[in-house]
Amino acid sequence: MGVKGFVEGGIASIVAGCSTHPLDLIKVRMQLQGENHAPVQSLRPPALSFQTTTTTTTTSTVHAPPPPRPPRVGPVTVGVRIFQQEGVAALFSGVSATVLRQTLYSTTRMGLYEILKQKWTDPETRNIPLARKIAAGLIAGGIGAAVGNPADVAMVRMQADGRLPPAQRRNYKSVVDAITRMAKQEGVTSLWRGSSLTVNRAMLVTASQLASYDQIKETILKKGVMRDGLGTHVTASFAAGFVAAVASNPVDVIKTRVMNMKVEPGAAPPYTGALDCAMKTVRAEGPMALYKGFIPTISRQGPFTVVLFVTLEQVRKLFKNF
Repeated sequence: MGVKGFVEGGIASIVAGCSTHPLDLIKVRMQLQGENHAPVQSLRPPALSFQTTTTTTTTSTVHAPPPPRPPRVGPVTVGVRIFQQEGVAALFSGVSATVLRQTLYSTTRMGLYEILKQKWTDPETRNIPLARKIAAGLIAGGIGAAVGNPADVAMVRMQADGRLPPAQRRNYKSVVDAITRMAKQEGVTSLWRGSSLTVNRAMLVTASQLASYDQIKETILKKGVMRDGLGTHVTASFAAGFVAAVASNPVDVIKTRVMNMKVEPGAAPPYTGALDCAMKTVRAEGPMALYKGFIPTISRQGPFTVVLFVTLEQVRKLFKNF
């Protein structure tokens, strides 16, 4: 079961990640709406300059609007703008990073979750309590995120690049180019920027997504609502996707902003860490800013989870005799 669980989970995750990549890109762009720290004046943090609106508008001519009142647009508008301004290929910006991320992160978490679940299942009743499912998800998600963080940082940057002015774009050619340049220009540690957030988010997502899928599927079958088939898999996986989106969105917003921040040589970084990012985001844009991109998050998390588990169930059938 050991290796097979990793292979099955990896295949299903790559298929799900690639098929829902445009929705993930729109989510990232929406989570970055309202950020206002370019060009950075090194003397004071720009996201907190409420009383210095006059000074800000005179020194920064590129981003004139004050941070508390950013224009907000929905996922459809964001998607249409990307298509019109950057072309259809831009909807798949960073897809190579998605493949690498799913290969590293999701393969690890799915495989470990299955191993822990098998280990903690009661041999007599063949049942595993919900608490143990959640614990298995927390452990598997944390380890998987630590392994896949470099690909996660590269993916966020590649997805966000198109929203920057041409002079400020990083223009990574591929995920390998992104990781190589980050290591050379910003140090190897930059590949694990935001790793604490990635680990926390992955623990929440994996615990809520995998545990809730198993629990909801078991409940449906036990109550006789539906038989074990496509309908049950779709219902359980969509419900699991909703639970995962609600649990992870605030951490996801902070993670996206910390990973995407541009640190200029000799200048103070826009955020000193996750807590600083959260405080600046809430003070500048309000508490609901932590749920920016929730519609595309659930729009992506729902289909992603459905494709993930439906594909996983089919792959398991194929690999049943191996």
